[in-house]
Amino acid sequence: MLNSAFKFCAFLLAILVPSFTIAKAPPTMKIETSRFGTTPDGDEVTRFTLTNSHGNSVSVMNWGATLLDVKVPDSQGNVENVNWAFSELEPYLSGHPYFGSTVGRFCNRIGNGKFTIDGQDYQVTLNHGKHTLHGGKKNFTYQFWQGESYQDDKAVGVRFHLTSPDGQEGFPGTVNATVDYSWNDQNELRIAFSATTDAPTHINLTNHSYWNLGGTGSGTALDHIVTIEADEVLDVDDDLIPTGKINSLDGSVLDFRTPTAIGDRVEKLPATKGYDHCYVVRGDAGTLRKAAKVVDPKSGRVLEIETTQPGMQLYSANHLPGNEHSAGAGGHDAFCLETQHYPDAPNHESFPSTLLRPGQTFSEVTVHRFSTQD
Repeated sequence: MLNSAFKFCAFLLAILVPSFTIAKAPPTMKIETSRFGTTPDGDEVTRFTLTNSHGNSVSVMNWGATLLDVKVPDSQGNVENVNWAFSELEPYLSGHPYFGSTVGRFCNRIGNGKFTIDGQDYQVTLNHGKHTLHGGKKNFTYQFWQGESYQDDKAVGVRFHLTSPDGQEGFPGTVNATVDYSWNDQNELRIAFSATTDAPTHINLTNHSYWNLGGTGSGTALDHIVTIEADEVLDVDDDLIPTGKINSLDGSVLDFRTPTAIGDRVEKLPATKGYDHCYVVRGDAGTLRKAAKVVDPKSGRVLEIETTQPGMQLYSANHLPGNEHSAGAGGHDAFCLETQHYPDAPNHESFPSTLLRPGQTFSEVTVHRFSTQD
């Protein structure tokens, strides 16, 4: 009798008392930090991991204001890192392939390491034969940057700051540089560069990431299909120093105006063992516009690049050694699309100027957008 009464009361409660569930909070963006190592000077290097609400992430560190992992899904939802990186600090401390590095004070090449400003001749450090590459020996890649993370309604990010003293690597002027990495729910990695100086100097900053949309370690990137928004490319000599001439891409093996696999014509470039050329990005420099699109047909991953910079260097990772100095990456296992001003611009008045004067601010933005094929 008591058991029947209990069942009846339970039945009434089920009818009269409304049922409810506890709603789970939606995933949110987050920033995590961890120790990545210590420099020989005793600076503690921090790894910042930026994760969006979908669980996709990028990692950066303050040695060289470097981009580390970029973990995004393929068309099946499998998440992998698509940016070549080392797993520890040590390989980043000396000569490496500029994996994910912020490159400056002047990225790419300066012929004979010489230029003139206001009638004054300057000789900067030669570190690439008789030329200067990526700003000399102690360039921005091999320096410790101060970093601070931030979060707002649209993105998570880290701002890195560096002061480069007057005369460093032979460049005039004390330069204060900032690199701002931000990551949002649209899987967009925005890299914003800015710099000021107290004396006239030349500035050219880029990010030097090595991409493989199939995932690092997945093999060659020669099957990646590339489209570049450019009708012209810089003419260069045998040392890849610009001659000052700009060539049309009509009929050229360098033409990527229609989607073309990196490997389709790479054998036609034996002198460089592949692509290492600066394209004139179509449209008005200073405005954010389309620069390139890359598709990996196997994974279905897509990378779209927009930039305010006037040029973009396509490098097909021709000289990666395939050993511990490149995290095992070999030639053509990656590609670089380095948005930038033109190489050797200080020596060509017809090129967009890289001269920065006191009171001016160098400011450029590049966006990397990751998605998958429909």
